[in-house]
Amino acid sequence: MASKPVVAYFHDEDVANFHYGQRHPMKPHRLALTHSLVLNYGLHEKMQVYRPYRATADDIGMFHSKDYVRYLQRPTLKDGSKFLIGTGHDCPLFEGLFDFCSMYTGASLEGARKLNHKQCDIAINWSGGLHHAKKFEASGFCYVNDIVIAILELLKYHPRVLYIDIDIHHGDGVEEAFFTTDRVMTVSFHKFGDQFFPGTGNIFEIGEGRGKYYSVNVPLKNGIDGDTYLRIFKPTMTKVIERYQPSAIVLQCGADSLGLDRLGCFNMTIESHGACVDFIKSFNLPTLILGGGGYTIRNVARCWTYETGLLVGAELSNEIPFGEYFPFFGPDFSLHPDMSTSFENENTKEYVDRLLAQIDLHLKQIEAVPSVMMQEIPSDGLLHDLIHARKEEEKDKNADERFPQSERDKHIKPDNEFE
Repeated sequence: MASKPVVAYFHDEDVANFHYGQRHPMKPHRLALTHSLVLNYGLHEKMQVYRPYRATADDIGMFHSKDYVRYLQRPTLKDGSKFLIGTGHDCPLFEGLFDFCSMYTGASLEGARKLNHKQCDIAINWSGGLHHAKKFEASGFCYVNDIVIAILELLKYHPRVLYIDIDIHHGDGVEEAFFTTDRVMTVSFHKFGDQFFPGTGNIFEIGEGRGKYYSVNVPLKNGIDGDTYLRIFKPTMTKVIERYQPSAIVLQCGADSLGLDRLGCFNMTIESHGACVDFIKSFNLPTLILGGGGYTIRNVARCWTYETGLLVGAELSNEIPFGEYFPFFGPDFSLHPDMSTSFENENTKEYVDRLLAQIDLHLKQIEAVPSVMMQEIPSDGLLHDLIHARKEEEKDKNADERFPQSERDKHIKPDNEFE
């Protein structure tokens, strides 16, 4: 990776318009706040900005079962319970469900493909990172596991992919998908215990078969602050990367691990959350950056904007720039507000030392740089779609008089997009 990495940023303005329900904590509108801050800080001038590809049913079927994909295309309340969607479940049925999934999954998939083809060094999709979805069902506000699909795409070109999860919730859907393989190592830092969702991710959950010891879980207690978190995160990730030597990284940046999150119980600041992102960036490996949880939406937007700044090497003013969502960030209108909570840090020095020792013991069991027999690379679905679109345009007798959609989408941004 170059000293100044090429950063590709994916945003579909429509993805923020979906609504889980009035009282539901997941608010896609947080993506509009984030994108507005990114623009108002001028970060779009330091990145390649794309309106992303929208995933097809075939793309989603790379991981999810045919029955489940068919349901997502034509969802009904009657059949929803079979897939844990609808009344009585944490994944509601809402209008445009498949379009929503298509948008956030397509952005992650296109980010992976651009990394595969060395068209960027870092790809950012804040709408992605929905890590709980399972092969046959929805879970934890997540319908399609865009992370698994993006990793499957990366595996076409990369022998080993490292997945890192700093959401407060265990990355169970991703871990489960790769639990028996050594081609993907999953590392999740999360709250564990007290019946906290999803209830998985204890330190002895390490993988099975060829995947034994390639699932690393870091169970944390209430109230962890930034200094304690980084004391665990940095040495753990240093050892993982030295031992595993991945050729690509996927980093899920769930912002519910921040202090004052509506569903959280940690004391992380935006600065310490961002320090994790900056630390992973320092390894100079092709990296896909994704969103995830985060339910105090003004702080989600602050966090992901700050981290976008870190990824492009920009220093951001602590004063929130004026924009359409400026009132959301009151009363202080700062990028780094006080995020202290009443949660006491239960992660004592003794607990952290035992945690690090056990993780180190597990890592010593794995084969350093597992060997992989690479096969012929399957074709990219996106490339196939573009070729098909061009053929259709050639058939049109007026093709020379119009600017086709597939060509428009190749442009980083229209001249007037950010005026």
